[in-house]
Amino acid sequence: MTRPSIPFAPRGVGHLRGEESFPDAAPGALGNEQQRVNLRRATATIRGKRGSAVGELPDWLELRSAAAAIKDDVLFNLEKYLLELEENITTRGGTVHWARDANEANDIVAGIVEAVGAREVVKVKSMATQEIGLNEALAERGIHAHETDLAELIVQLGRDWPSHILVPAIHRNRSEIREIFLREMSGVDPNLTNDPKVLAEASRRYLREKFLATSVAISGANFAVAETGALAIIESEGNGRMCLTLPHTLITVMGIEKIVPTWRDLEVFLQVLPRSATGERMNPYSSMWTGAVEGQDFHLVLLDNGRTATLGDPHGRAALRCIRCSACLNVCPVYERVGGHAYGSVYPGPIGAVLSPQLTGVADNASLPFASTLCGACEVVCPVAIDIPNMLIHLRRKVVDEKATAALSRLPEVAAMRIMAGIMSRPRLWAGLVNSLRWTRFLERSRGRVTSLPGPLSSWTHSRDLPSLARKSFRSTLTECEDFDQ
Repeated sequence: MTRPSIPFAPRGVGHLRGEESFPDAAPGALGNEQQRVNLRRATATIRGKRGSAVGELPDWLELRSAAAAIKDDVLFNLEKYLLELEENITTRGGTVHWARDANEANDIVAGIVEAVGAREVVKVKSMATQEIGLNEALAERGIHAHETDLAELIVQLGRDWPSHILVPAIHRNRSEIREIFLREMSGVDPNLTNDPKVLAEASRRYLREKFLATSVAISGANFAVAETGALAIIESEGNGRMCLTLPHTLITVMGIEKIVPTWRDLEVFLQVLPRSATGERMNPYSSMWTGAVEGQDFHLVLLDNGRTATLGDPHGRAALRCIRCSACLNVCPVYERVGGHAYGSVYPGPIGAVLSPQLTGVADNASLPFASTLCGACEVVCPVAIDIPNMLIHLRRKVVDEKATAALSRLPEVAAMRIMAGIMSRPRLWAGLVNSLRWTRFLERSRGRVTSLPGPLSSWTHSRDLPSLARKSFRSTLTECEDFDQ
């Protein structure tokens, strides 16, 4: 396709929306006790490592502010930097393609693979290709994609879905991974143990032949430097470097927001990303390349898929600062209990709750902005200072506004909210209502919680328990304290 002007794309979907809403999917995830144990242990470990790594830097807050400012500059000048990037890559022998949505991106990639006559590809871990459902699109055209990241390989062999941005198989433990390898890997030692080193070595042996025999590789990109046309992949296993260097054709699919203006700007992100993501001072492998190299063709697919639509919302565009570190997932009490699958999107957790609805339009992901306690922990740890809690409130307002104007069936809900607003703005009425709700104490089932309310009130207890009202209200306790002081 020819290069269009920015903004240029309608919203796409890809793997940004699940078959079930979050309230419908969450109860099943909550009932999976093994998954909850796996998530609790893994997120606690990552949180601890991140805290130690960030604590070493006395200027962490300054780095965080710098990272946010750089990303905001990119968002305000996106067309300029995209054109600069395209020019520099093209000058250095690469080919740049522009994709409006998931379907266009998949067609471009599949067309390149078919043009070189390949039926198999190796892949570096990439959220962008997960977002557009590239593996499935290639399979429909008879092309098999081999994931080479260990966690992505586990998910692929287990016919599963990623549940975390950084650690896709975080919901699996070592014993489960061993069973997957024994069942799905050809030539694996039948005496395979669940020792992490043994499992990693088994995956290396399995993938070695794929690296050497496959002529096409597909990657994402953590960053692209507009100033030079260089792209960067930051990873921990070395599989990315193998994919980037061995195949004759390299295809990179990258969201249009992944640009940084200069090499100097990249320095900031190479400090904040590893500390926020894996709790390391730097990643073991930082691979960078510019255009095509001798003996290899290079194609860059610039993906919109709803990003320019998100850019148009001044209250929501900061979600495009995200560098996919997943720090917000690791501190989120909701994510820790339900995992990533309940969100229905490849972007789970707090960032998914604000990013996915904007990429698809809030009507397609109306429940996700409500999948949060608004505790604010996500904003505290975000290395690019995305104010996720306020963004969630903004998106909730958009969902309510759309519902209010959508259909007559929503009128009772709108009327109920207006009635409640009127009551809550009048202290005497509110106090009377609270006192009248003390009958709910008779519905308590266990641990002082109401698990089921009657009639239309059951919509609340369908997806969460209702804490029992205290025997004495705060207002009455405060009054007694004032009387005592007098």
